[in-house]
Amino acid sequence: MTDAVTGFGIGDWCWHARQASPCRVVDRQNLWGELAYRIWLPNKDAVVRARSQDLTDLSSVQPTVEQILHTTAAAKLLDALEDNLLLAPIQSSVVPLPHQLYALNRAMSQDRIRYLLADEVGLGKTIEAGLILRELKLRGMVRRVLVVAPKGLVRQWQAEMRLHFGESFRFIEPSEITAFRQWRDEEDNLWRMHDQVICSLDSVKPIEKRRGWSLEQLNTYNRERFEDLISAGWDLVIIDESHRLGGSTEQVARYKLGAALSEAAPYLLLLSATPNQGKTDQFMRLMQLLDRDSFPDESSINHERVRPFVIRTEKRVSINAEGQPLFKPRATRLLPVAWQEKHAAQQRLYESVTDYVRHGYNQAMAAKQRHIGFLMILMQRLVTSSTAAIRATLERRLALLETPQLQTNLFEESDVDEWAELDGQSQLEIAIQASGWEREKAEVETLLELARETDRQGTDAKAEALLELIYKLQQEENAPQLKVLIFTEFVPTQAMLAEFLESRGFSVALLNGGMDLDARTRAQQAFSRDVRVLISTDAGGEGLNLQFCHFVVNFDMPWNPMRLEQRIGRVDRIGQPHVVRAINFVLDDTVEHRVREVLEHKLEVIAQEFGVDKAADVMDSVEVEPIFDELFVHGLQDPASIDKECDAVIDQVREKVAASRKDTDLLTEDHTLEAEDARKWRDHPAQYWLERAIVNGLPTRNGSAEKAGDAWRVKWADGSESPRVCFDARTAEENPDIEWITLEDARARAVIGELPRCVAGQPLPITTVTGLPSTVQGVWSLWEISLSASSASDSFSRKRFLPVFVADDGRTFVPTAKRIWDLLLTESVSLSPAIEVESAMEWFETSRAAAKAQGESVFSGLLDEHREWLAGERERARYAFEARHQAIGRIGLPAVREHRRKRLEAEHQARMAALADAESCTPDLNAVIMLRIGSQEGANR
Repeated sequence: MTDAVTGFGIGDWCWHARQASPCRVVDRQNLWGELAYRIWLPNKDAVVRARSQDLTDLSSVQPTVEQILHTTAAAKLLDALEDNLLLAPIQSSVVPLPHQLYALNRAMSQDRIRYLLADEVGLGKTIEAGLILRELKLRGMVRRVLVVAPKGLVRQWQAEMRLHFGESFRFIEPSEITAFRQWRDEEDNLWRMHDQVICSLDSVKPIEKRRGWSLEQLNTYNRERFEDLISAGWDLVIIDESHRLGGSTEQVARYKLGAALSEAAPYLLLLSATPNQGKTDQFMRLMQLLDRDSFPDESSINHERVRPFVIRTEKRVSINAEGQPLFKPRATRLLPVAWQEKHAAQQRLYESVTDYVRHGYNQAMAAKQRHIGFLMILMQRLVTSSTAAIRATLERRLALLETPQLQTNLFEESDVDEWAELDGQSQLEIAIQASGWEREKAEVETLLELARETDRQGTDAKAEALLELIYKLQQEENAPQLKVLIFTEFVPTQAMLAEFLESRGFSVALLNGGMDLDARTRAQQAFSRDVRVLISTDAGGEGLNLQFCHFVVNFDMPWNPMRLEQRIGRVDRIGQPHVVRAINFVLDDTVEHRVREVLEHKLEVIAQEFGVDKAADVMDSVEVEPIFDELFVHGLQDPASIDKECDAVIDQVREKVAASRKDTDLLTEDHTLEAEDARKWRDHPAQYWLERAIVNGLPTRNGSAEKAGDAWRVKWADGSESPRVCFDARTAEENPDIEWITLEDARARAVIGELPRCVAGQPLPITTVTGLPSTVQGVWSLWEISLSASSASDSFSRKRFLPVFVADDGRTFVPTAKRIWDLLLTESVSLSPAIEVESAMEWFETSRAAAKAQGESVFSGLLDEHREWLAGERERARYAFEARHQAIGRIGLPAVREHRRKRLEAEHQARMAALADAESCTPDLNAVIMLRIGSQEGANR
């Protein structure tokens, strides 16, 4: 008991005005005429000091309408999140397809978010990774993100993350790292300066040696690129084309990078359409990056163990939001361009360069000058591209041969995989600087004069054929403004074609690897509007989404047919409404024509044989690049052997495809895709729950929210202000100038996460809810059911919310309780001036008893989830222990064997003890809010 003189006694419930919360006195002291208290705040589970003037009697307070609206909306949002509500499809501009939604749902269904995204080629793994990234950020689980991708895919990642998710990633290039060294302090770390970073895979792998480098230089290089990167404190790491990290042994640089990155962040996404190409050891090392305990050796690579870590959909089952097959058929044809009499000079140039290449390649191989061999390959591709391309290159080559001091062998700093990942123009920039042979300068001078003469004599044979083709396609399609995407390997060819087409009245846009992201975006937007022709190099085409165009002309063709597929894939993408037509130019009566003709036919046979869309869907482009280089070189040296050489290459391809298809069973999981699931997210009410919770929650947290037209003017609890904000995707898209508030915003999460507590004896506000029949009379309450468990190393907590309605006659109605909660989220709420005090204690106990009875099944579900998690952790621990115990048994030295066994057993026992501790669970049941619904009549029972 308390009175005005004695104040509150130990154990009394009262109201803390500054905390706006009920509290319980746990201690009190009367010192020098002043009462001081220590009180427990149930909503924060914290004991704090309080002054007597801060505490008032419970009977004097009741929640406001704003507090009721905030509490019911925030609890609804938190409950949905606990029930695995997906925020990314709601609070992102992208509307995911069924298989992408499936991937997101699978990824977020477990606490350990470490997965291999292994969808087949073309299904949008980048979008899936972006959705998971957004989901983690929206839930406040991730802030710092690192993307590691092959150099050729960096631009694509930047573009897609910005376009679809509004996420900006800073691309850190090697040159920036070197420049940073000039002004950094010893403790500075470039990688910590940006929260979202993308880098190329080979720019950050560690190196053990480099010609001419001292140990200090090597250490500096590895510290800046590798060690600083790993220690920069990432929350999520995403690695694209991750199968390249498997390596032939655990010692290769890429594997070392992968192993370090796997430990650099709690969340890890590996992306690969071809993760297992018949090499169990490499695939095991890849899976170890996700969970070393689950994959201690090759025997652990089986479907049962792999399946929980792999998310995969195959093209044959993919559907769109209407339930229709996702991809349309594609029409591809080879178009030989015949030499005409007026092109005699161009034909002579081709034959002369081909002779030069044969001689130069053979000489390079004999002298073991690999870099010269690659330059010769590029020369052959240049002459089949255009006269402009070979002339410009010969001019640059001659200038370098005349100034030998400028020549360097840059190629020796790159390995074969790095070289194969570069586009043709980038390869040329490196190879053209290679040191030459004694008579090369004279040969280049002769070829250059011939190239200049060819230029003077007239237009390019393929350029003329291209013009005829465009006119023909316009007539066939009855589309005078038909859009055409043209690909070339080399920038000089691009420039020649642009000038050629513009002089004939075509509007042209250009894309190449030298353009920044903004310039690329402008070119793509121009092509989507008025520009009729887009000419792109391979590097320029990275990341393009051009579904509004369905004609692709490959003006020249890379020797690796997988690169050709990547080009066509710029328009043959998800969302393409037309059959894509791809026309591949090749000069008639050439070695390239004969090789391509035979090769394409045989690749089509393989695709039909193994039931795949195309061989490129199950093969890694980089891995097979040397195979096709060798094929074309042999064809140039001995044209009569083309059929035989093609058969040999096809045998290799067949083996790789067969191995890939055989191992598909390891990755395949049967799952049903639902089109309706993908459509329902666009207008999900979660974004309106967020708005209701924030605008009503801020006034009691020293903030405010005022509606001004389409937007809200918000003052946050921390004092910051947002002049124009919205909370839903549609408003954000229609008004780019309005700030879009999502749960990613820490200020919003703070408002949502802070829920009140209702305790016994607290007065019941008498509440009227629009849309609720007047016959509904009783007390509605909302209860938080939680499970807590802890061990020496970690703690676990799960919670759900339960609405309860007890009618005036004492009966409980579950459907009515849920209906009232729904109406509190959408309808108007008003409070009577009167409050219910006398029977508040009795109603609390009655409601608590109902919550206890109805909540038993809810808690049981939480307990099942926790036990399932414990069982999985125990199984992982047991499996890893047994596998490592057997491996230790194979060690020959008894002393070493015994020492390692003891250490392993100690680690295992400590781990199992921690899991045993975590088995002890503590349930809790707390009222969040309690309202009298309807009049007070019948309340006193």
